Amino acid sequence: MSSALASFHFLRPWWLGLLVPAAFLWWHLRKGAAATSRWATVIDPAILRALTVGADRKSRLSPHDLLLAAWILGALALAGPTWKREPSPFADARPPVMIVLKVTPSMKTEDLPPSRLARAVQKLSDLVTAREGASTGLVAYAGSVHLVLPPTPDKDVVIAMAQALSPEIMPREGDSLAEAARLASAVLRDGGKGGSVLVMADAVSPDQAALMKSSGKLPVEATLWAALPPARLDAADDLASAASTLDALLQGMTPDRSDADAIARRLDRATANGDVAGEGERWHEAGYWMTPLLAFLALAWFRRGWVLGS
Repeated sequence: MSSALASFHFLRPWWLGLLVPAAFLWWHLRKGAAATSRWATVIDPAILRALTVGADRKSRLSPHDLLLAAWILGALALAGPTWKREPSPFADARPPVMIVLKVTPSMKTEDLPPSRLARAVQKLSDLVTAREGASTGLVAYAGSVHLVLPPTPDKDVVIAMAQALSPEIMPREGDSLAEAARLASAVLRDGGKGGSVLVMADAVSPDQAALMKSSGKLPVEATLWAALPPARLDAADDLASAASTLDALLQGMTPDRSDADAIARRLDRATANGDVAGEGERWHEAGYWMTPLLAFLALAWFRRGWVLGS
């Protein structure tokens, strides 16, 4: 209860300004409400009392009071009272992820059948299937970095674009992981929905490891999915060092889909560091609960003899 009171506010407080004319109108109508007030100056009071029907009966609720109550309720409803948050119907159910895929000749090695690159694409397909409906983007890198696809929930497009990648179409050979990871995090930042970066690579060159260390960890959560046979992963000190620099989880590729499922669970929990709390949420508006009360008050206007006078 105390937290609800502390969070209580109005989404559109300027509508409360309607309460000022409401109070003035109510006072004006009450001032001239008596049916005999306009005759009191021209008819003797004794005769006026004899001519007036029901003058001694006091009404507990007048039309003016009802008008004021309806006006107040309407102004409060329009102001949008709220005290709790709810998920936005337009927000993604799962945070997006940017895939950073290495596309170099070494990724054509066949020690991970049919090849490291082909297996990485297969694993990517497993991942987007496990995260059905989540947005996935793609960055390809070798000696140059390229934004292949911004985050999209269309998994078929993501898989098709990944399958079309090969070392032969990359402009330059080499390793530009640091730049690729920064580009991916910038795309997520511009999207404003948080998310994480998933690197799929078989190795990281020493100069890239040093560059990432000098520039610091990414502003988003990162995961490094090693495109290597399980037996070679323990000896991959360069990948372990890169994962440590990125503050990322190092995940090997397994023969089954357990690795994809584990990464999917991790990505679903990912948020960007420094994101506004409650991203993807909105304040729950409670003003519509006052509409039944307004309808109930409107029923009183069907009562015979209820009119407003000035």
